[in-house]
Order: sequence, then structure tokens, then C-alpha cells
Amino acid sequence: MLAVTCVALAFAPAQQALRTPQRTQLAVQRAQVSCNEDHDILLRCARGEETSRTPVWLMRQAGRYMADFRKYSEKYPFRMRSETPEIAVELSLQPLRAFGVDGVVMFSDILTPLPALGVEFDVVKGTGPVIGTPLRTMEQVKALTPLEDPDVKVPFLREILTTLRKETEGTSTLIGFVGSPFTLVAYAVEGKANRHCIATKKMMMHNPEILHAALNHFADAVGEYACHQIECGAQVMQFFESWAHHLGPTQFEVYAKPYADRAMRYVKERHPDVPVVYYANGGSSYLPEQKDMACDMLSLDWACDLAQARQVLGPDRLVQGNIDPTVLMGSEEQIHAAVQECIRKGGGKGHLLNLGHGVLQGTPEESIQYFVDAAKATKLPLA
Repeated sequence: MLAVTCVALAFAPAQQALRTPQRTQLAVQRAQVSCNEDHDILLRCARGEETSRTPVWLMRQAGRYMADFRKYSEKYPFRMRSETPEIAVELSLQPLRAFGVDGVVMFSDILTPLPALGVEFDVVKGTGPVIGTPLRTMEQVKALTPLEDPDVKVPFLREILTTLRKETEGTSTLIGFVGSPFTLVAYAVEGKANRHCIATKKMMMHNPEILHAALNHFADAVGEYACHQIECGAQVMQFFESWAHHLGPTQFEVYAKPYADRAMRYVKERHPDVPVVYYANGGSSYLPEQKDMACDMLSLDWACDLAQARQVLGPDRLVQGNIDPTVLMGSEEQIHAAVQECIRKGGGKGHLLNLGHGVLQGTPEESIQYFVDAAKATKLPLA
């Protein structure tokens, strides 16, 4: 933590000089947007209100596909970037300044709260997150700590979110996010990304009581962590079930859904006016099981037809998605056509335009601009 603080102090003066005109530009944009129909458009759509167009943002929109982002990723390790407020704020705002997206998502990681619970991790370049001591026994689960006071355990979070809220006010909706309980527990059990989720699947078969005990603990912590983000300024909260693709329908019903619902209900009880979005990566094969989940909106992966998904989920279920990220490797015309098709299949109401997964490394930056511009040029209701 000391190293992070020292880098932030050394980094701040130069960064302040760099960002002053950019922040002035954002202030001008705020004044302009607050007077037109785009004001808070993403937040209003996520609340189920009618909007003049389909709001647009992208999962993993702050990422290595951007040259400005790479200037930081090549110099600072991941946790230093995500836990140093000045850097995290800058990286979060880059897509807003560059592309004019309707939502700014805090630059962070789903694993960020794990050390506060007693599970240490590091992000190894070329490998990804690594947990040195995987969570495998009941003794380890009993030794987990509650989140308790987030301002003490994740002290950087409040400064990041309060600053972002000020910077985005009147221009873009501030989106917070958490990892869903199953995904976080599975990561802790595996110790790193695993193609087949072997250790977790073995635990399901041989020691399910350990898995359920860990899921109970994490469900409470995730709910508390999400509420803390809201209390620091987040206006929409997205739950990421990033490892849903490891689960079949029955496993989802037993190990993922009840714990995600528990955490989301906790958020809705404390903050009923804040929209909650649930994204199950690879979960479109069991959409009926998601129909009654305790969220306001379901984010869909790209493997399902959006129009068919809306029929399955019902007209009142708000949705987000779901363009294949590889479409952004195509031409401007192809991107425009995909956006038009997705908005049409979304039905013109209760739909946030997004990808069905995060932006891929190597995506041309101009493709993001084509994507955003095509969305903003498509007015509702559709002809």
C-alpha cells in the first residue's frame, strides 16, 4: 500500500497538468448535455423509462485496446493502477473523453475486494490474477473475514468513485461493478483461471458443504461491497458472473443463482432506486433460469438472439447487450449494420446497447467510435 501511495504522490502533479484542459472540456460537455434529452439517458433507461435513443456503453471499455491506456499498463502493475485513485480515475474517464459513451465504469477488477476478505491475489503479466493459497478447506472458509468497514479495507474506493461522480455529473452515468459470489469463490478455489474449473467442480461433487459455506460468506460481502460503491457515488451496479460458462442449468440453480440473488436483494433493499444489472457470461443457454432473478436488468452474452431472448424473458424484463465483440474488427458499415440490428431486436425500450462480452484487445479505436456514433444516430421509436 505504501508503494501505491508513493507512486500516486509522485504521479499526481504531472497528471494534473495533463488533465486540466480535458476536465474543462468535460465541464463544457456537462453543461451542454444537461440541457438536452441525453441527460442521464443510461440511468433513465436502466430504470425502465422511455428514452429518445438506445443508450450505449461497452464492457471493458477502459482497456488495452486504447493507446492512452497502454501508456499506463506498460508502466504500472495492475493493482497499482486500480488502487491508486489518480490513475484509476484517469483510466475510467479515457473512453468518455475519446468516444462519448453514455456510461463510465470504474476501472477496477472483480477480485479487488478479495484481500479484504482474507484472500490475497496478484495480477501476473501474461497470466492474469493468481491466488497463492487457493481456498480448498472448511478451515480456510471459517478463517475468512467479513468486509466490515470498506473505507478501512478498500480505502481507495471512495476517492475513486466520488471523483468520478463529480467528473461525470450531467455527462455520463457512473457504473460500479462487483463479481458475483460464485465467480469469486470459484476463482478463489481454482487459484487462477482454469479452462475446466476442475477444483470447483470436484468440490461440488465431493465437498459441496465447503462450497456453500464459502458462497454464503461471499454473498454477504458482495452485497456490502456493492452498497459501498453506491454510497460512494455509483448510479448503476453491474454484477459479473464471469464464470457462468462453467455451469450447466442445474449447477447454476444450485451454486450461482441463489447467492447472486441474495447479494442483489441486499442491494435493492438498501438502495431500491439504483438499477442492478446481472451478466452471466455464457449463461444464455439457460435464460429461463434467469427470468426471475433479483435484478432490474439482464445483460446477455452474444451467443443468443436478442429478439428471441426478449420473448423468453418477457416484455417487462430490461436487457443489455449483446453484439459479438469481434464485429468491432469489421468495417464501419458492418458495425453500423450490427448496431441497427441489435437495437431493432432490442425492441426500442428497456434496452442498453452493449457488447455480449468485453472489448477485445486489438480492437481498433475508431471501431469503438463507429459503434457509439451508430447508436447515437439511431433515434427511437424505430420506424
